[in-house]
Amino acid sequence: MDQKRIAKIARKTAETDINLTLEIDGSGRSKIDTGVPFFDHMLTLFAKHGLFDLEVTCKGDVAVDYHHTVEDVGIVLGEAFRAALGDKLGIRRYGFFLLPMDESLARVVVDLGGRAHLVYEANAPTMFVRDFNIILVKEFCRAFSNALACNLHVKLEYGEEPHHVAEAVFKGLARALDAATQYDPRAAGQLPSTKGKL
Repeated sequence: MDQKRIAKIARKTAETDINLTLEIDGSGRSKIDTGVPFFDHMLTLFAKHGLFDLEVTCKGDVAVDYHHTVEDVGIVLGEAFRAALGDKLGIRRYGFFLLPMDESLARVVVDLGGRAHLVYEANAPTMFVRDFNIILVKEFCRAFSNALACNLHVKLEYGEEPHHVAEAVFKGLARALDAATQYDPRAAGQLPSTKGKL
């Protein structure tokens, strides 16, 4: 396919002001500034391991909490993937990955079938990386799956260190999405569904 799959999304609320640019068929370049350093790190890893080109700026009410920033970036990133994918003709639709990160192993499975649903089972014995509560990774995944309208299943098979747990989830999501968004040469121009619409 010759058409570039790129989306630019801007979203402003009383809580966050976000500008995001995504190129699905990129090389892993990123420029991330959300005001939440650990979240910036996760989004940088996401772009690198999914080979997505991603630019994100967010001015959020981080003095109150990180929740609005993380959730709203998830919404905008999901919207960007949905816009960039367009009619989804020829894509593989499904993707999964098992991602090891030292003692942690995360399983991430995605279906770009147009239905939003999240199953998330990823709790670590310790839930904080400095002041970042990794339960926010679940909130990110929920917002992302709702905005993209995808099934997203995330399960921590095992793991202890919260940084490693979060990193395994973000990298696993990147790899699963990379697989699901790729074109299948055997199904060029075909919709990956018997319903006739995704």
